[in-house]
Amino acid sequence: MRTKGRFLIAARPKPKNGPGRDLKQAIGVGVILGAIAIAGLFTPFAWYPLVALALSLAVYEVWRRLYEGGYVLNLPVLFLGAQVIVWLSWPFGPTGALAGFVISILLLMVTRLFHYGRSSPPHNYLRDTAVGVFVLTWIPLFGSFAAMLSRMQRDHIDGWAFIVTFMLCVVGSDVGGYIAGVLFGTHPMAPAVSPKKSWEGFVGSVILSTAIGVACVTLLLSGPFWVGLLLGPGLACCATLGDLVESQFKRDLGIKDMSGMLPGHGGLMDRLDGMLPSAMITWVVLNMLSGV
Repeated sequence: MRTKGRFLIAARPKPKNGPGRDLKQAIGVGVILGAIAIAGLFTPFAWYPLVALALSLAVYEVWRRLYEGGYVLNLPVLFLGAQVIVWLSWPFGPTGALAGFVISILLLMVTRLFHYGRSSPPHNYLRDTAVGVFVLTWIPLFGSFAAMLSRMQRDHIDGWAFIVTFMLCVVGSDVGGYIAGVLFGTHPMAPAVSPKKSWEGFVGSVILSTAIGVACVTLLLSGPFWVGLLLGPGLACCATLGDLVESQFKRDLGIKDMSGMLPGHGGLMDRLDGMLPSAMITWVVLNMLSGV
């Protein structure tokens, strides 16, 4: 506290860390992305195509970085696999997504086996195939759950409410973690993987995501508050783990950002890294509402 005349003025907390990005640019791009998502959400039959397009761009972005790092992956197979996984989830739900995933892995294994022809041995076969399975899991399989949220229904509540709940909780996790990390972050969570990620930031993610989760579940979905208490921390954990996984991915490849596709953010996967696994957790947790 400091005094000025007769008034007591509380000193604002001094940030312990820098913002790490161009905030004006990042916020502007974030607003545009949010507008695109909202337009896709409330335009009839647009959500699935929007998710499919985003996942295709993300697959290309990751494939390009892997290609530059010396990995050999069949881009058409990854593209086709991503679309099959997502679109089979429309009529068949998670069973369709899993079937598309298995088909995609089979195509990946076969095409990589004969990448150099029938007469040449497939160098680094296990390494490249394992990385391909990782990409198919990380992007289209997890992403298919974001698409399937639009197919969820409960009583009179349509799919848009489930998607809004998912997006607001993830944004809350990101914002809460960012603010708490900048203001209070002093204890690194995993310094060998992501030196800037702190336990204080994680607590901020959990608190804000949980508060938004409870509000959305009770107000938008007419569900019990305890579902929000499960959803918020679950999304915060998934978003944080997704960010750590991408950090190690980039560290292995020796890159800072996935691309320059989104000014102020980096690449598309720099935004989707935590959202993709969080979509799966959201789908699982919100399906509990069907039984309550």
